[in-house]
Amino acid sequence: MTPNPVSDLGSYLKDQRLQAQLSLRQAAERAGISNPYLSQIERGLKRPSAEILQAIAKGLAISAEQLYVHAGILDAPSDEDAPVDTRQAIKSDPRLSDKQRKALLDVYESYVGD
Repeated sequence: MTPNPVSDLGSYLKDQRLQAQLSLRQAAERAGISNPYLSQIERGLKRPSAEILQAIAKGLAISAEQLYVHAGILDAPSDEDAPVDTRQAIKSDPRLSDKQRKALLDVYESYVGD
């Protein structure tokens, strides 16, 4: 049996709200929706629109994309969407000279470390 995206979304939203240490009322106010509506979403009784999900994401300061995935609007990222190895991309780019590669790697490493 496949999981219900609406109830999965509700559980995820509630977890995110609790992690943000917000009451239902505070989260609803930040998102610009009513307390009962947010409660119904969290309990899996209502399926919000993408616009409402975006408002909730903004109110909770979380990724709207993650909410879309939990709501079944977007597919979860695949391995193809995995982060690129930036160092390898710089090293293998034929358009860069050795000097440019070194400069880019130095700057990159100054931000992210080894």
